[in-house]
Amino acid sequence: MRYWLFKSEPSVWGWDDQVAKGDIGEEWDGVRNYQARNFMREMSVGDLGFFYHSQKEKAVVGIVEVCAAAHPDSTTDDPRWDCVDIRAVRPFASPVTLEMIKSEESLADMALVRSSRLSVQPVTDTEWSRVCAMGKTDP
Repeated sequence: MRYWLFKSEPSVWGWDDQVAKGDIGEEWDGVRNYQARNFMREMSVGDLGFFYHSQKEKAVVGIVEVCAAAHPDSTTDDPRWDCVDIRAVRPFASPVTLEMIKSEESLADMALVRSSRLSVQPVTDTEWSRVCAMGKTDP
């Protein structure tokens, strides 16, 4: 299993929207960055990810699971763009802000810190465990 981070503007698609989709989940569509698309192509069903609210909140707020492997993005006819489907697993007991992550020395190399604009990012096993602990949430 691998770990990921999915960023979304909560005013467009937030944690509550993701939870409302239930076990069926939702396409993580509209990604138009080659690196982020390639990360989605690497994902497997069962991989877990952080659901991250960008913009004002800038915090990890929940855990999601990849429930469908990479497939053509339904929001475009352009065959270059793929997406995965994700479903909500559980909310974080305490949101973990970007400020908290940046202040944690062990997370200095996390993609969220180094490539903050990328909407889909890999997360290492160590980063996963540390952020879950910071958020008082079972990994």
